Amino acid sequence: MSALQPVRGTHDLLPDDFARHAHVVDTARTLAARYGFRELATPLLEFTEVFQRTLGETSDVVSKEMYAIEDRHQSGERVSLRPEYTAGICRAVMSNGLYNAGALRFFAHGPMFRYERPQKGRQRQFHQIDAEIIGVAEPQADIEVIALGWDILGALGLRDKATLEINTLGDSASRQAYRAALVEYFSARRDRLSEDSRARLERNPLRILDSKDPGDRALIEHAPLFEHHLNDAAKAFFARVRQGLDAIGVPYVVNQRLVRGLDYYTHTAFEFVTTHLGAQGALIAGGRYDGLIEAMGGRPTPGIGWAGGIERLAMLCGQAAATPRPVAVIPIGEAAELPALKLAHELRAAGITVEMGYRGNLKRRMEQANKAKAAWAVLLGESELAAGQATLRNLDSGAQEAVALSALAQRLAAPRP
Repeated sequence: MSALQPVRGTHDLLPDDFARHAHVVDTARTLAARYGFRELATPLLEFTEVFQRTLGETSDVVSKEMYAIEDRHQSGERVSLRPEYTAGICRAVMSNGLYNAGALRFFAHGPMFRYERPQKGRQRQFHQIDAEIIGVAEPQADIEVIALGWDILGALGLRDKATLEINTLGDSASRQAYRAALVEYFSARRDRLSEDSRARLERNPLRILDSKDPGDRALIEHAPLFEHHLNDAAKAFFARVRQGLDAIGVPYVVNQRLVRGLDYYTHTAFEFVTTHLGAQGALIAGGRYDGLIEAMGGRPTPGIGWAGGIERLAMLCGQAAATPRPVAVIPIGEAAELPALKLAHELRAAGITVEMGYRGNLKRRMEQANKAKAAWAVLLGESELAAGQATLRNLDSGAQEAVALSALAQRLAAPRP
């Protein structure tokens, strides 16, 4: 592989791709702020232990997919490129002593890293938007984070391409009852489980339900359902979440096979899924993690959140919002070069997007203006400078007019005829 090519599983965000990427981020940021979320950023590097504690040492992410390296300046310490955002945000809450700050609403976006087989909408370096509410145990937080995801999809024009699936993982007591039922069911069929699922049966049987192995999937189809092991408190919590979604008009379907394998997950699990990218895939996925910060060594602190794949959302969006067409400032003759440069600077200060023609004769510079999809060309030659004006040409109609330099910014800000 040539060193002049991007590393496998990574890609360059060229301007058109970046515009779609930025459209997703800007849309999500705007909606998140409307919900009272404040933006933050955590380091790309965290101590590996942060993810081992949160994702589980035996999870595929930690055991197979995480980029972990030894820190040469901290003997024996291992650090990892972040594979997801929630763990780092919870670590930031602990590190910065934010326990007593009340309800914490955080929005974040940035690159994640997983060593996995590249696939459509997922690379080894990929990007996510993320929203978390920490410190709120009530189901209103569940409703709010789901509603935020729904509103973001709406603003991106993707609601008709996504379905919200929800389920309940119950409280701790319900989860233990369900765990026991799964152990009993899968133990009786142990010889038909895949090697990975046999290992999970000993450590975390709920993760068997995430298996993609065809033999496992056949067994999972008839496995016990979580709803049969929920206590009254867990049922009441889920009912309130559903009532809230109904009240604000967010449609959903209950998927009783939607689970999260780790023990710190409780109550609501949800995914906005699509079939418009080939096989069904999640656009936004999340859940309640009331035991996570405690599992990391912190105080018991409830939380719920989600992450959304920017690449997948951008692919579904298609074209990003159109950017303003520039104005091309074109000097005619050497004497106009510096005045044109000064004029371009003044127009930009007035909020106008300006494309400068750097070289070539008038014909060449006009070709450059058309290639840049400029709306106007501002022609500045000796006669224009002597008269204190510019020739303004509409590049769609070809119409021209003389405009005083002092009035040019105001004229360009007005609607085009």
